[in-house]
Amino acid sequence: MTGADMPFVKESFNLPEPAPGEVLVRVAGCGVCHTDVSYWHYGVKTKHELPLTLGHEISGTVVAGDPAWIHKSVIIPAVLPCGECDLCRSGRSNICRKQKMPGNDFHGGFASHILVPSRFLCPVPDSVLKKYPLEQLSVVADAISTPYQVVKKSELTAGDLAIVIGAGGVGIYGAQLAKIFGAKVLVLDINDEKLSMAKANGCDAVLNSKNLDLKMIKDWVKNTAAELKAPSTGWKIFEFSGSKAGQDTAFGLITFASTLSIVGFTMEKTEVRLSNLMAFDARIIGTWGCRAELYPEVIELIDSGKLNPGPFVQTFPMSKINEVFNNTLEHKYNKRSVLVPD
Repeated sequence: MTGADMPFVKESFNLPEPAPGEVLVRVAGCGVCHTDVSYWHYGVKTKHELPLTLGHEISGTVVAGDPAWIHKSVIIPAVLPCGECDLCRSGRSNICRKQKMPGNDFHGGFASHILVPSRFLCPVPDSVLKKYPLEQLSVVADAISTPYQVVKKSELTAGDLAIVIGAGGVGIYGAQLAKIFGAKVLVLDINDEKLSMAKANGCDAVLNSKNLDLKMIKDWVKNTAAELKAPSTGWKIFEFSGSKAGQDTAFGLITFASTLSIVGFTMEKTEVRLSNLMAFDARIIGTWGCRAELYPEVIELIDSGKLNPGPFVQTFPMSKINEVFNNTLEHKYNKRSVLVPD
């Protein structure tokens, strides 16, 4: 990336030599995230000055560096913590203030190779690679691990009602994970194809919320919850759309003992009445990426067959990066796009 809305430019570099504690990873695939689009189009600033190689949703094979990792297939966490600070020691390593994020703090995964610390790499066992190509598994680094962390953080339990707003590249995995955790899952979106995918993959009910006001949406949720014999209180609401409309709807659905989890990102501002939290004894939580320590749990879900990443991923040659980013900006894809080095 050389500038906002500028075409991505292919550059050649000499492969870096890993220092102690580092590895060089040959990239298998790198997912295109809304965050990348935010850097490129919506004016969100990267910490590293431009030009910068974007991409933080990365899988690959270690080819140099720390001998213990050579030839291993790995997922690179989207948030690489220091592992030593107070936040890391208290189980909040995902917001480590010394964290390094590929494609933000340093050159990322839209490349043939990437140099990263080895400490928090997540190995991918052969049993998983027999089921899925390594490039598809790049989505573990963000699209799957981020909703996994927030579902756990929300304290969702079997029998809860989970309301997923936004069934895109992250939200569809959030819906799957909520179902795996035993919830009754409702999915709201404005795209019928995404909703059909959610229904076909185990979600209990779906709603196209386009042109519906909040009262109509809330009435549908209440009636559907009753039909499913799900609780009328304590709803777990997950906002994945990263849109003002989605956040407005999510806040409007708060009821007694609800937990609203904000996962999607938008630069737009929303106006809410915080007194609703007091009146409903509810809470709102945020989430940033996923603790690297949780990645093996996600891999185990895939290995066990409970979680299937394949139907929601599409791959493209990395040379088509400009086409893919423009199409992503125009919402032309219903699956997570993964760029694979040519």
